[in-house]
This record gives sequence, structure tokens and C-alpha cells, in this order.
Amino acid sequence: MSFAEDYTLQYFLSKASSKTIDLSKKEKAELLNQLDEVMKQGQGIRTKLTQALQIGEADVRYQEGKFWMAKLEEDQGSIESGFQQIKLLREKPTDLIATIKLYKSLKGLSSNFNAYNNLPSFSALVGDFAPEVELWADPVFYELCLLPLARLKDRETKAPHTEKKPVSKDKKPESKEKRP
Repeated sequence: MSFAEDYTLQYFLSKASSKTIDLSKKEKAELLNQLDEVMKQGQGIRTKLTQALQIGEADVRYQEGKFWMAKLEEDQGSIESGFQQIKLLREKPTDLIATIKLYKSLKGLSSNFNAYNNLPSFSALVGDFAPEVELWADPVFYELCLLPLARLKDRETKAPHTEKKPVSKDKKPESKEKRP
């Protein structure tokens, strides 16, 4: 019997780097649980960054603050989308569109949190989360979920089209006369 602690980032990183990428249903479910936690953690950090800007804790000028607030609003959209896609993937694990949208959300968060980490007034709040979310997105989610699902969908679309209907030779040629 394994516990949730067994399914850490390190566990999934080792799975992604191995030759056997197939995840069991339990592993896929746990990966979604871990990504849900990543989204919650991102939401918490986003809230702290927003508060730091609003109350003047962060040492940024007004124009710069407006820019970062816009980025934080983008993050809110990415986080909400991420939660929705995780919910959809729990219901239908082979939904390619939800998988792509979740990957896009993770990549967007990763990019913005890495940018926040480059600001001295934000880096203390972001910390190790920026590189961690980047690893969850790429290689873990990309290698273990998105790529295998895309390959599966590609095979499914190519396989059924090999059969052709036989053409009936019993058809009478249409006359070129006009019918009333």
C-alpha cells in the first residue's frame, strides 16, 4: 500500500525520465491531486503578492505595480482554468483539450512566477515555488500526460480510415434527359 507522500515531484520526475511512461490509474489520479495542490499553493502565493503590492510592502513604483497587478490577474485566470481542467480530467482522463489547457495554465504560472522571483521584493514570497511549478509542467505533466495522450489520439484518428466501401456496379447510369 502506498501513501500520497510516495507520489512526490521526485517520483514523477523519475517516471518521466524512465523509458516506461505509462501511468496507472492510481498514479494519474495522484498526479492530478498533486497538480491541484500546486494550483492551491500558487493561489496562496498570488494572494500574498497582491496584498504586498496593495499595501505598499513591495518596493515598486506605481507604473511597475500596475504591470505586476495585471500579471497577477493573469495568474488568477490561469489558476481558475487549471482547477477547471483538473476537474474535467478527473471525470474524463482522455480529454486532450483539457490536458492542453492545463498544460498552458501550468506554463503560464511557471513563466510569471519565475519573473516574480527575479524581483527582490517578491522573491521572498515566491521562493522555490517558481522552479517547482516549472518542473510540474515540464517534464512531468508534458511527458506523462500530454504527450502520451496526443500520441494515442493520433493513432486513433489514423487507424479507422483504412477501410473503403465497395462501389456498387449495379447502378444504372443516369440519363441526360430532362424529367418533368
